[in-house]
Amino acid sequence: MSLPHAILTALLEKPSSGLELTRRFDRSIGYFWSATHQQIYRELGKLEEAGLIRALPSVQPARGQKKEFEVLPAGSDELRRWVGQSQDPKAVRDPLLLRMRAAAVVGAQGLLPELRRHLELHRRQLAVYEAIEAKDFPPERASDGDRLRRLVLHGGIALETFWLGWLEEALAEVEDMA
Repeated sequence: MSLPHAILTALLEKPSSGLELTRRFDRSIGYFWSATHQQIYRELGKLEEAGLIRALPSVQPARGQKKEFEVLPAGSDELRRWVGQSQDPKAVRDPLLLRMRAAAVVGAQGLLPELRRHLELHRRQLAVYEAIEAKDFPPERASDGDRLRRLVLHGGIALETFWLGWLEEALAEVEDMA
């Protein structure tokens, strides 16, 4: 149920076309809630059909012209309802953790390169988040919205920091076994 709410959030921040939403997902929301181009377009149709968003009237109607969408009051109400709703945390489903468990049964051969690769990927992602924070959240940006967006970013930074620590521990253990 969260993809429609992610789209409503993005459209409330700025009315956009499906293509623009896809690009914005790649640069922000997609770091913690990913969606394909097809999923976004499919969800836009459902949201429009449900009366939560509408296509903005275009100046020049033309075939193949991209539709820009905005959130209707019912969409804002739905997002407010959803924000206040209770939801339990989701279980972690990470293939690397499953590989580690499998390695306990069949042996850890070949695991070290994958652990090193993941370590590098998480280092890069942490650098991306830190660069976003430096660029987009200078100390003078302190509106309530900015403070909440910064908290989301700090969650991503904390997760990457966790993964770096855990992967360094895992590498040391697996290297010690070899």
